[in-house]
Amino acid sequence: MSRRCQVTDKKPLKGRTYVTRGIAKKKKGIGLNITGKSKRRFLPNLFKKRFWFSEENRFITLKLTPAAMKTIDKLGLAKVIKKMRKQGKKI
Repeated sequence: MSRRCQVTDKKPLKGRTYVTRGIAKKKKGIGLNITGKSKRRFLPNLFKKRFWFSEENRFITLKLTPAAMKTIDKLGLAKVIKKMRKQGKKI
């Protein structure tokens, strides 16, 4: 399974880390310069969470971010599952 939230569709993002060297201008240097760039990934904060789905009388396991858990608390599990199935996701 990919690193993707099943409710909010959050996924890893690409980015870079920068290495800087040099003496700051206020310390009479020529300033900080970027001397190296390396690629990195920003991963979403995912949890595997088991919910009791009373309408179907079974447990459902979902991969979620904390934002998705708040959404389920606010709207209710039944509404979220109904919306996911409408989008064509298998649960």
